[in-house]
Amino acid sequence: MADASTPAQSSDTPKGLALAVTAYVLWGFLPLYMKAMAHIGPVEIVAHRIIWSVPLAGLLLIALGRTRDLRAALRDPKMLGMACLTAALISVNWAIYVWAIASGNALDAALGYYINPLFSIALGSLLLREPLNKTQMVAVGLAAMGVLVLVVQAGSLPWAALGLMLSWGFYAFFKRSLPIGPNQGFLLEVLILLIPALAYVTWLGAQGSGHFGLVAEDTLLLAGAGIVTAVPLLVYANGAKLVRLSTMGILQYIAPTMIFITAIAVFGEQIDRGRMIAFPLIWAALVVYSIPMIRQMRAQA
Repeated sequence: MADASTPAQSSDTPKGLALAVTAYVLWGFLPLYMKAMAHIGPVEIVAHRIIWSVPLAGLLLIALGRTRDLRAALRDPKMLGMACLTAALISVNWAIYVWAIASGNALDAALGYYINPLFSIALGSLLLREPLNKTQMVAVGLAAMGVLVLVVQAGSLPWAALGLMLSWGFYAFFKRSLPIGPNQGFLLEVLILLIPALAYVTWLGAQGSGHFGLVAEDTLLLAGAGIVTAVPLLVYANGAKLVRLSTMGILQYIAPTMIFITAIAVFGEQIDRGRMIAFPLIWAALVVYSIPMIRQMRAQA
């Protein structure tokens, strides 16, 4: 998934809105695809997400004629180092997400992505010394209370939700330091991850424990993992340039809401007492967080 950390846009365009909504809806349906591969290990799935994303992202970059920035990035040690960090964070995020869906913790996946924008605010305050206004302080406080309720109720931290929040929050934070376009940046990250991904898949094949090439359904699902990974990211990247930041801030709730509904209605996950308290607290936090953005959208309209 993606956050709303994109360059400022003065107005929303119909094309931008269509692309942004399409990206978030595709992310919302992603659990259904990942659930079909629940019998395959998360690391193997992530490896194939990487491998099959490379040709798609590469072909798009060639078609757009934007390979020059990528070549320059490959020759810049500082940029490569930062890209290695963001690539590691996104691979961890993917692995936690795949595990959460396969293991019956899709509600925690939704929770992690609901909290993410509030965590990004807190991160900016702590690391960039960005001051929090009263509304943001209330929103972050409500979200923290929601997580605390889950900890008290379950007796342990919601590791999947926190792992997704931390990995994506820091990914978005460090991604801002990459002076390269989103399409080029995505291809750079999967290229960095390509060698270890190929090595792991080859090792699985040699051990006889891999799933690719053995059963037609599994092979198609694993190959298609690149499509369901790259397409929403690339659609989002191109739509975000044509939509205001405040609009993206509201639209980003589409995906976790769809994940939440899918977890209950399709996967049959149960909402225990802790979640019955925590989710409304976090939703309230998001309402408080969104009010200034909605007011800004109305004023600009």
